[in-house]
Amino acid sequence: MNAMDPTEVFRQEASELFEVLEGALLDLGQRPDDRELVDSAFRALHTIKGSGAMFGFDKVASFTHEFETAFDRVRKGEIRPTQELISVALAAKDYIRALIEDPQSTDDIIGEAILDDLRRFVSADQPAAPVAAIAEAPPLAPVESKQAGWHLYLEFESHILRNGSNPLDLLEDLCKLGPCFVVPVTDGIPFLDEMEPEDCYLKWDVKLHAACDKDAIDDVFMFVQDEMKLTLSPLAQVEAPVPAPLFLLLDEEQAPVAEMAAPVVEVAAAQVTEQPAGKAEPKPEAKSETKTETKTEAKREERGIATVRVQAERLDELMDRVGELVIAQARLSQLAASGSDLSIKMIAEEIERLASSLRDTTMGARMVPIGSLFGRFRRLVHDLSRDLSKPVEFVTSGEDTELDKTMIECLADPLVHLIRNAIDHGIEDTATRAANGKTEQGRIELAAVHSGAQVLVTVKDNGGGLNTARIRAKAEEQGLIAAGAVLTDHEIHQFLFHPGFSTAQTISALSGRGVGMDVVKRTIENMRGSIDLSTRPGQGTTVTLRLPLTLAIIEGLLIRVGEGRYIIPLSAVEECVELTAEDERSRGRNFLNVRGNLVPFLRLRELLTASGSPDKHQKTIIISTGETRVGLVADQIIGNHQTVIKSLSKLHSDVTIFSGATILGDGTAALILDVAQLVTLAQSKVEKQHLSEAA
Repeated sequence: MNAMDPTEVFRQEASELFEVLEGALLDLGQRPDDRELVDSAFRALHTIKGSGAMFGFDKVASFTHEFETAFDRVRKGEIRPTQELISVALAAKDYIRALIEDPQSTDDIIGEAILDDLRRFVSADQPAAPVAAIAEAPPLAPVESKQAGWHLYLEFESHILRNGSNPLDLLEDLCKLGPCFVVPVTDGIPFLDEMEPEDCYLKWDVKLHAACDKDAIDDVFMFVQDEMKLTLSPLAQVEAPVPAPLFLLLDEEQAPVAEMAAPVVEVAAAQVTEQPAGKAEPKPEAKSETKTETKTEAKREERGIATVRVQAERLDELMDRVGELVIAQARLSQLAASGSDLSIKMIAEEIERLASSLRDTTMGARMVPIGSLFGRFRRLVHDLSRDLSKPVEFVTSGEDTELDKTMIECLADPLVHLIRNAIDHGIEDTATRAANGKTEQGRIELAAVHSGAQVLVTVKDNGGGLNTARIRAKAEEQGLIAAGAVLTDHEIHQFLFHPGFSTAQTISALSGRGVGMDVVKRTIENMRGSIDLSTRPGQGTTVTLRLPLTLAIIEGLLIRVGEGRYIIPLSAVEECVELTAEDERSRGRNFLNVRGNLVPFLRLRELLTASGSPDKHQKTIIISTGETRVGLVADQIIGNHQTVIKSLSKLHSDVTIFSGATILGDGTAALILDVAQLVTLAQSKVEKQHLSEAA
C-alpha cells in the first residue's frame, strides 16, 4: 500500500483552509464587526503559513506572513474591513492557492502588487477615536515592580491531545516571550483505573515575566482558543518562588520545556498512588463502577464523531467491489431458488441481507453534504455582482442534504452556468429594478431537498423572468421552428438548451456564445437527471435539477420486451396498468386514458424492434419526469431488481435511449432505459401528431 505524498496531503489540507478563509472573508464583508470571523481568517492564514514552511513552500510562508502583517490592523480593530479591502484579500488568497497548486505559473510581480494594494488599504488614515471614549478608558495600573508580566491560569479541554495539540508545545511558545514560572496543577486527576490515556488532566499556573501585550499571548493560543479556558491578569511584582519541585523556571536559554514532562508525570503518579493518611484504598464498589462506566460511555460517544480521511479512489474501488458482490449474490439467489436444498436457500438469504447492508453502508460513506459545493458559489456571486455592478444577495438552504460525491463533482459546472445566467440575464440592472418598483438588491436562491429517491437542486432568481417572445424569435431565426408554429411556452423555453442557442445581443466574457445551457442539459442527462424550468414575467425564473441519489447502484423494475430484458429506474415509475383492448384499437392516437387523464405512450416492441409476436396481455409502465408522464408498453413486468450500473462503451455513444447496462442473476446483460430520453421521444411524437392533425 503506497503512502500518500506529504506534499499532496498539505495541498488537500490547504484546500480546506482556503474554503474557511474565503468564507470568513466573504462573511466579513457582510458583518465587518464580527471579531470571530477575523480570528477565523487569521487562524486559517497562520496554519497555511506554518504548514507551508514545514513542507518547503517558502514562497507561500513568506507571502502569507506579509498578508498577515498587512491585515493585522483589522485584527486589532484599528480599521474596518471595507468591500475594497475584502476584494484585495480574496485576490491574495487566490495568489496563495496558485503558489501551492501551480507555483511555476505565478508571477512575483503580481504577488507584490497585491501586497502593495493590501498595504495601501490598511495604512489609509483612520479617524481618531472620540475624546469621550478616551476619557472613559480605565487608566493603566502603574508598574510597581522592576519587571512587568502576566499571571496565567491554563485549563485545556480533556480531548485536546486527541486533536493533535500538545500543551507542552504551547508552553514552550509562551516561554519565547520571556522567563516563565510554571506550576502544574494536579488536583482533579482521577484514579488510575478511571484514567483515559489520551485525555489531558493537568492544568497550569504560569507567571510570565515579560513586557508583552495581551495580543502576543493570544497569538500563542490562537488555534486552541475553543479548547481551553485562559485566565489572564497583570503581574504586579515578582513573587517569592514556590518550593521545588512543584514549579519549573523556564527560559529560552535555560531549560527546554520538554523537560517539564518528567516532573509533571511524577506529580501525577504521586497523586494517583499515594493516599492521605487514614484514608482507605477505594474499592470498586457499585458506585465507583457506575461512575467509571458513565465516563467510558461518554468517551465512547466523544470518539464516535471522529473522522478519517480516505482517498476518493479507494471509495470508488470499494463501491465497484460491492457492485460485483451484489451481482454475485443475485446469481446465488437465483441458483438457490431453482433448487430444493433448504440450507442453500437459507445461506442465500443471509448473504442477500449482508450484501444489502454492506451496499447501504458503502453508499452512505460516499454521500457528502451538498453544502461543500454550495460554498464555492459565494465567491462567484461576489465577483459577478462587482463586475456587473448589480447588487446581489446570495441565499442557500438545504446544505445538509447528502448526495453521492461523484454527482457533486459533476454538478459544479452546471450550477456555475445557471448562476452566471441568473445574474447576467435574469437580474436586472439597478435602474430597471427601481423603475419596476423592486428592491435595488437582486436575490439568488440556491436550495437542495430530498424528494423520494431524488434530490432536487433549485436555482431561483427574482429578476425579470424569461422573454418568451425573444426566445421564439431567435428560434425562428435559427430555423429551429417554422414561423407561426403553435407551441406552448414550455416548449419554447426548451430551446434555451439547444446547442449554440443564445438570446444575448452581444458576446461578452460572460455570455453570448450559446454553450452554457447546452452543457447544463447534457451533464444533467448524463447523470440520469432532468431539468424543470419555470418562469413568471417580471418576478423571476426557477430552474430545478432532479437528480438520483447515487450513480452506482439503483433499484430498478425488470421488464421483458420480446426476448430481451430491460431495466427501468424504479424512482421514475409511478404505476403499472394493463393495456386495454380499447387502447389497442386506437393505435394511431398513442394516448392512454388513465383515470380521465390522457397520457402519451410508447410501444417498446416497435421502438426496440423486438422479434416474435407480442404477449396477449401487455402491460404499461407509467413513468414521469417533473410534470410530464409517459407510458411504456412492455410484454411482461418481471419485478424489482437491485441494479448495478455499468457504463456503455464509446462505440455505443450514439445510442441515446439507454443510460447503461447491468448483469442479471443468470449472467446475461440487461440494458437500462434512459427515462429522460424516452420522455423527450414521446413528446416529439406527440408534437408531430399535433402538427399532422393541424395540417
